[in-house]
Amino acid sequence: MQRDIPLSVLDLATVSDGRTSAQALADTTTFARRADELGYLRFWVAEHHNMATVASTNPPVLMAHLAAVTERIKLGSGGVMLPNHAPLVVAEQFAMLEALHPGRIDLGIGRAPGTDGATAAALRRSPEALGAEDFPQNLIDVMGLLGDRRADRGLWNRFSATPVATSTPEIVLLGSSGFSAQLAGMLGLPFAFAHHFDMGGTTEAVDIYRKHFEPSAVLEQPYTIVSASVLAAEDHEHAQWLANPGQLRRYGMRTGRLFPLYRPEEAARHPEIEAANAVRSHRIVGTPAEVIDGLHQLSAATDATELMLHTATYDVADRLKCLELLAPLWPTTP
Repeated sequence: MQRDIPLSVLDLATVSDGRTSAQALADTTTFARRADELGYLRFWVAEHHNMATVASTNPPVLMAHLAAVTERIKLGSGGVMLPNHAPLVVAEQFAMLEALHPGRIDLGIGRAPGTDGATAAALRRSPEALGAEDFPQNLIDVMGLLGDRRADRGLWNRFSATPVATSTPEIVLLGSSGFSAQLAGMLGLPFAFAHHFDMGGTTEAVDIYRKHFEPSAVLEQPYTIVSASVLAAEDHEHAQWLANPGQLRRYGMRTGRLFPLYRPEEAARHPEIEAANAVRSHRIVGTPAEVIDGLHQLSAATDATELMLHTATYDVADRLKCLELLAPLWPTTP
């Protein structure tokens, strides 16, 4: 018997080939509204910089917009790349979001740069700041500024993220490795693993998280979010056809190139599409029943508390259709 666990959505505001950043952000807005209507639990947006195909550069700004045009879905960062930012700035941004939309804000935190080294150095204003050695302390400072104090002293002793807080955002530690899994467990935070990266190590990371989990003031039991790259359509062949642009783009990144997110007909004609589809992948593509079965298998393999769906298609209409096809087949998505 399958457990009833929530489904959520991750979006990158990808700029499709021949389109604009404004169109990508408008599509993300449409996508978030539909996810809200269909009952998905969360809608998270990513932080990427200096990438021609990703319009989501500033999660707090985009989250504020999305929260204002949705009703109940939780909005979050998937994630804020903390080494790029001062902890006090992050805390202030999310304290304000929480004050504007209490109970609906998630602060997903990661330690990767979300970009190349040169852009990271520009963001951090110094090549000497490219390491992540201070990440644990910076994380503790953000947590403390938002009310979850884990030490006697920290930034919260001198600074306030907001004058009079009445609620706090939910903090989730993101990762694609054992380091973040262990840290999330030791701090008693929810942990989100980037299974959609297709890099492996998912079950090992979630096992590390549970092994090191210590109950905290914010979480009594482990809470694991596992992301998945999915695409559902009315029939398997059409789903695969729609998935080709995303698979080709991922193949390009793995081979040191950044392909655009092509139209499906262009991706199908691309000289490297067969090679792209031959690469072993954890993506779940097919009919609604096939995708639901794949999600159940992922849930069972990882003992996930929640699954987060990432869908890459050229047209937003196909992403909407995917959510609409899956919603009635998943128990916790009305």
